[in-house]
Amino acid sequence: MNSNENTSRYGRTAKRSLLAAAVAAVVTAGAIGSQAIALPGTDDAVQADSSQMLITPGPASFSELVKTVKPAVVNISISGHAPGRAQPFGGQEFRGFPEGSPFQEFFQEYFGNRQSFGGRPGMREQSAASEFRAVGSGFIISDDGYVVTNNHVIEHAEKIDVVLQDGTRYEATVQGRDPKTDLALLKVDADEELPFVVLGSSDDAEVGDWVLAVGNPFGLGGTVTAGIISARGRDIQAGPFDDFLQIDAPINRGNSGGPLFDGSGRVIGINTAIYSPSGGSVGIGFAIPSEMASDIIDQLKVAGVVERGWLGVEFQPVNEAVAASLGLDGAQGALVAGVVEDGPAEKAGVQVGDVILRMDGEKLDDPKDLPRMVAAARSGERVEFDVLRDGKTRTLKVKIGASEVEPTLAAVKAGGEPARLGVQLQALTPDVRQRYGIEAADGVLVMNVQQDSPAARAGIRPGQVITMVGQKPVTSPGDVAEAVEQAAEAGRPSVLLMLEQRGARRFVAVDLVA
Repeated sequence: MNSNENTSRYGRTAKRSLLAAAVAAVVTAGAIGSQAIALPGTDDAVQADSSQMLITPGPASFSELVKTVKPAVVNISISGHAPGRAQPFGGQEFRGFPEGSPFQEFFQEYFGNRQSFGGRPGMREQSAASEFRAVGSGFIISDDGYVVTNNHVIEHAEKIDVVLQDGTRYEATVQGRDPKTDLALLKVDADEELPFVVLGSSDDAEVGDWVLAVGNPFGLGGTVTAGIISARGRDIQAGPFDDFLQIDAPINRGNSGGPLFDGSGRVIGINTAIYSPSGGSVGIGFAIPSEMASDIIDQLKVAGVVERGWLGVEFQPVNEAVAASLGLDGAQGALVAGVVEDGPAEKAGVQVGDVILRMDGEKLDDPKDLPRMVAAARSGERVEFDVLRDGKTRTLKVKIGASEVEPTLAAVKAGGEPARLGVQLQALTPDVRQRYGIEAADGVLVMNVQQDSPAARAGIRPGQVITMVGQKPVTSPGDVAEAVEQAAEAGRPSVLLMLEQRGARRFVAVDLVA
């Protein structure tokens, strides 16, 4: 490097440093009006409007806010048996991101094969149906004991304990869970009113806002980290409704399910996933926004399951090339690649090749907006879709259908009082078979068993496959629910289930009495 290059580079560096120092001086002084900043090596003075340049510093301390919200942040401690898959366990391992995802490709470019992206803070591998203990975090949202956490924290739990900041321990039950958004709602019964926090509006949160991530992974009083919102609307392909807040506040091991607070102490997110090349935080975390979580929590509280709208289409993004071929002004909307026979879309006249541009007047800027918007609609609701077909825009009225849910099975005993079996089920799709190593020909996978439920008392465990109810084969959660309801309506005190696991089959009788 020659001396001229050195001088040139030094000059540019010095100029930037002096300019930064001059601006800092103006900001620090808190000047009102315009200030003249002289640049080195020039005769000109730059007028700086301090009303636009003034930078609001971060708070001197978060201590008062922490004192207010920390008592409502709890430790979630679970135990149970699990099928062979990654389980929440205080952060021993972090799972990688789905193959071929844009984020995986990005981080491979910069971090090689060390990346582990989209991992939950607290995952470890378990052998088939092995025993495990796990920890995570959660937060109380009402004084009567409703607790929010991540679904992956309590997945496969047979026993759940909620531990408060002062060490008080309560046994919790699962009120409901939603694997598609990784949310779960628990309930504890206490003799006194419990401390709680409230959900705020994540829609009001902006990139650059201060946030606090609070957790209680080990029941020792909790942890607090601070940072800012780095981005909004992140899709990390963790589920069909991804819309994460990205934050740089470190999410520590075991902090899954803990709350993300704004500066006023309101919950604007639920800490869920991190990117980590080494197992520790590198300042890339993800939280479920409160606007999404609020409706789901309300449904879990009332019904125990989440009902989502269903349209019955397969779609793909509209890129610039596709947009040009269709005469669209830029990439927009969702291109219909398939229509489910006899589904809501087909009944309304939606065809393969249509481009869905708007739903009830709301523009689809991103094709991933479509499943979120449809899911937010209620079954039976009539909505309007603006679609492009043959160069013309037309409006179709669609009656939204209901997507299949994974029911927490309920029967009805004499007198009409509901009684739960206490299991959550999953249909044996090819993906589920591969993920869990299921070899059963047909049936329904037991994903979760509620503690102290009739199913738990009968010895049913996660990872088992229900192949028959009574003497009838079953192939979907709906089949099981219908057969159980029929047994209850017939006045039977129990229902007979055939269970299969690793090739072994047996019948068990499950009480239909709460």
